Amino acid sequence: MDFCYFCTMKCRILVVEDDATFGTMMQTWLTKNGYEAVLASRFEQAKIDLSSDSFNLILTDLRLPDGDGILLMTWVREKLKSKVPIIVMTGYAEVQTAVSAMKLGAFDYLKKPINPSVLEEKIAAALASGEEDSAETFIPANKQWVRGNSHAMLRLYKHVELVAPTKFSVLILGESGTGKEYIARMIHDLSQYKDGPFIPVDCGSLSKELAPSELFGHLKGSFTSAIADKKGVFEQAKGGTVFLDEVGNLPYEVQMQLLRALQEQKVRPVGSATDIHVDVRILAATNENLEQAIEEGRFRQDLFHRINEFAIEVPPLRERLEDFDELTYFFIRQANEELGKNVKGITPEALLRMKEQRWNGNLRELRNVVRRCVLFAEGENIDLDDLPVFTLPNKRTVVNIPEDDWALQPDHEKEQIEAALRKARGNKTVAAKLLQIDRKTLYNKMHLYGIEL
Repeated sequence: MDFCYFCTMKCRILVVEDDATFGTMMQTWLTKNGYEAVLASRFEQAKIDLSSDSFNLILTDLRLPDGDGILLMTWVREKLKSKVPIIVMTGYAEVQTAVSAMKLGAFDYLKKPINPSVLEEKIAAALASGEEDSAETFIPANKQWVRGNSHAMLRLYKHVELVAPTKFSVLILGESGTGKEYIARMIHDLSQYKDGPFIPVDCGSLSKELAPSELFGHLKGSFTSAIADKKGVFEQAKGGTVFLDEVGNLPYEVQMQLLRALQEQKVRPVGSATDIHVDVRILAATNENLEQAIEEGRFRQDLFHRINEFAIEVPPLRERLEDFDELTYFFIRQANEELGKNVKGITPEALLRMKEQRWNGNLRELRNVVRRCVLFAEGENIDLDDLPVFTLPNKRTVVNIPEDDWALQPDHEKEQIEAALRKARGNKTVAAKLLQIDRKTLYNKMHLYGIEL
């Protein structure tokens, strides 16, 4: 969400400095000298940045409004288990403080005002010292995630930081395309299970016949196509994390088996008479209202309470517009790399037009639109002519289909499928029933028409 911002080879440096003028000056100097620089003004903000991004070096002031550089260094070493080099800056040039910082693991110590040539030398030395342990230097993060600094996202990261070290089962809520799996990976990377595997499961693709084998495994000969023993997801993930995506679409018949596995930390492969103990962390995600699903008899209440020990809601794009510019430029650079283009940015007029849209598909939709714009852009910047034809701001096209006639018509399949998904609030099982087709057929047609799965 190694981030290396736009997957470049530039080294990323976190500057922790509460003096806005000095911090901005440092950030500007670092940028001009070829580094990716991120500025945090407080101890708590630095912790959030370090939890969600990867850095090659930390430059921190000794005195901060809500802590100090030594506390931050201790937190990085003990909490994140990271060996990222740290240089402490201070105007309080006390030998005793400098010695304390060095003893606790600081790479070096700088006195303010800082001499640029000395700073450059010490940065180079610190980065060189970290090369041997580069695999351990990076703080866990995801390459495809843009952190963002909106109020909604900062609150989200605070919740992630609180729950990640625990064994709580976490339910991640949010609309389609908001990045729920990236948040799940972030929780995994900051948890005691981080050294184990992270295995995502698309519950919407599991039929009631297939799910027990996929989740819990089977023995050879237990059913016709079982030509060999197979380990299920829970056994494969021992010591790690199982991420149950679209958990609301899990067949009702399988939910009882899943509940038993979660409660007892045991699974029984299909065809076996014995249980297997599994120690896994459970994270789940959904874009639908599970409480409504419980009322409608589609989801077990006891399973809901078991996976909902702690809930995190990922905000939709329209509620984090402060991050829109950063997200757009991230996707531009990503598209440049993918398509071999060199688009520099986007005009203010085009950016404003994009911000006016509702973005029902959230980050996924924004990424797809930006990729298309980069592909068609002829100039250095994306302009209004490169944008697709949007619907009216904050509106979406509604296809009217009679309530008693959802059967697919060859000439209108795509529109009918989209309408059914909206009516079912993204629940593919319900949408398939509306359309009078099975779920596998729905998935195939969604893929055929380019509808986001």
